[in-house]
Amino acid sequence: MKPGLGRGLDALINPQLKDKIDAPVAVSTKDIQKDDGVSYGILAKIPVNNISPNPFQPRTEFDPVAQEELRKSILENGLIQPITVRRVQQDHYELISGERRLRSCKDIGYHEIPAYIIKVDTKEEMLELSLIENIQREKLNAIEIAFAYKRLMDECNLSQEEIAVKVGKDRTTVTNTIRLLKLPQKIQQSLVKDEITSGHARALINLPNELVQLELLDKILKQSLSVRKVEDIVRKLTNPKIHKGPKSIPATRDLASLSQKDLEEKMQSILGTKVICKQKKNGAGEIIIEFYSLAELERLFEMLETIGKNYN
Repeated sequence: MKPGLGRGLDALINPQLKDKIDAPVAVSTKDIQKDDGVSYGILAKIPVNNISPNPFQPRTEFDPVAQEELRKSILENGLIQPITVRRVQQDHYELISGERRLRSCKDIGYHEIPAYIIKVDTKEEMLELSLIENIQREKLNAIEIAFAYKRLMDECNLSQEEIAVKVGKDRTTVTNTIRLLKLPQKIQQSLVKDEITSGHARALINLPNELVQLELLDKILKQSLSVRKVEDIVRKLTNPKIHKGPKSIPATRDLASLSQKDLEEKMQSILGTKVICKQKKNGAGEIIIEFYSLAELERLFEMLETIGKNYN
């Protein structure tokens, strides 16, 4: 990996052009060069039909209303911000960022589009750059961002700490976003459709199983519950001291009436991972909580930390 890749496109574009990327003015023709088929770090007009889609595009939802607004803006003001591509062959390119702009220009009927042509040597670099740029610049929904983070971990071998640095977020934010992928598909779709917020979704993650999560989702949608209200409900459902009062905490004799398998199943449903109880004849023993990745360990730590704070 190139050391500067995580800083995004700015680190790879000609310094003379870099300051113009986000300038709120139409692209000046004096900045546009003729593409000689070999140069990189330049701004040039290239044929729209010579641009292949980005194979690592994290965006799955394109708002048709916003797309139409962008199309009208380009017709009235021109293309304010060029797209960014990498050169695949002399006269063929692969899109890195700017899919909405490229779509709009095609819809309008433009044959050419201003584009920054940068050098990206490997698919791994392309994946990392595409995801990071989309996360930083585009209005991705929380699930799209979560999938992008997951791909950076799985396909680029980045840790959550490294991802946090590259996208300018703290590690906890990255961890909590990735955890959204553990929610049932119905809840994920509600988040994508803006029926609930990320705050609602993060609260639902802490519930012990899918059935309870979906029941509370139904209540959120029907009663338009606020995030604060949902968090209160979740605390009551997961904390016996709040939900039923101190007297309802299971006594030792109540736990003794449960089999070891029952106890394991209850803990597994709460923690969302395999739990093994080993007990000696004298009553002592150990509880083994399994995890299968660093991300899973971090999730368990945060859950146990939350439970500990609720009981303090």
